[in-house]
Amino acid sequence: MAHAHHHGHDHHHAVPTEGDYSQAFAIGIALNMVFVVVEAAGGLWANSSALLSDAGHNLSDVLSLALAWGATRLARRPASERYTYGLKSATIQAALLNAALLYAALGIILWDAIDHLLHPTPVDGRVVMLLASIGIVVNGFTAWLFRRGQQGDVNVRGAYMHMLTDALVSAGVVVGGALVLWTGWLRLDALISFGILGLIAYSSWSLLRETVQLSLQAVPPGIDLAAVRQFLLSCPGVTQVHDLHVWPLSTRDTALSAHLVRPGGANNAFLHELQTTLEATFGISHCTVQIEDTVPVAGSHGGCEV
Repeated sequence: MAHAHHHGHDHHHAVPTEGDYSQAFAIGIALNMVFVVVEAAGGLWANSSALLSDAGHNLSDVLSLALAWGATRLARRPASERYTYGLKSATIQAALLNAALLYAALGIILWDAIDHLLHPTPVDGRVVMLLASIGIVVNGFTAWLFRRGQQGDVNVRGAYMHMLTDALVSAGVVVGGALVLWTGWLRLDALISFGILGLIAYSSWSLLRETVQLSLQAVPPGIDLAAVRQFLLSCPGVTQVHDLHVWPLSTRDTALSAHLVRPGGANNAFLHELQTTLEATFGISHCTVQIEDTVPVAGSHGGCEV
């Protein structure tokens, strides 16, 4: 029997090679830290618990950005005797934690909105609108920095969704503040918040679901396992495929292992073509294939084989 191993990067559904988001994370963290201080000071000045709550929420977003950034840096560390795949999976753990933090932040904002609905208090609407407008710019710009990476990396998408959430909440605060100034109805901004929170929770559900699936080593989204199996069976000389596994190494890298029954074995040209096609067609950047001359006896192919 023969074994083939392949390591690759930047497959078709991943972030492009130029997509190093270290600078985006640094800018986003710096901008949001400054805005947290300004918003907290403005909340005290305007007697606005909404602004103070949003400042606390923005502080949690700084933590989320730091987690995502730290995970991307850990993922670049080389493999070791202890961590034979390196620390690539840190991006999955960070994405899962950030998805959970996003819903926790939504819960905090929901609680604050309910409190404002039940106990409306007069605030300085102009200051609230001004600071919320700044929030739209800061969070919208930070989200824009991650707009491309969120298409192919769930860790970056988590950062993107946090920033987009903040921008939408700030937009709701501006609209609510303007309507309160115009109508005098203090409960209106809380009602607008409910609508925005519902929209964000609905649109973020796929992020939470995907990160949970990746953490459980499910087949990554965008990869059809049946199509992979069919491709392997269609390779010249292959009569059977078993022990096929596809799982995420990180939010950007996918691995495959499989046993192929191919009487007569396989040469380097066959293995090279197999590996190249798996990466180009399915985005599987790391594969381990075992070639077997005969069909294994039932129940004999579990565990390690030599």
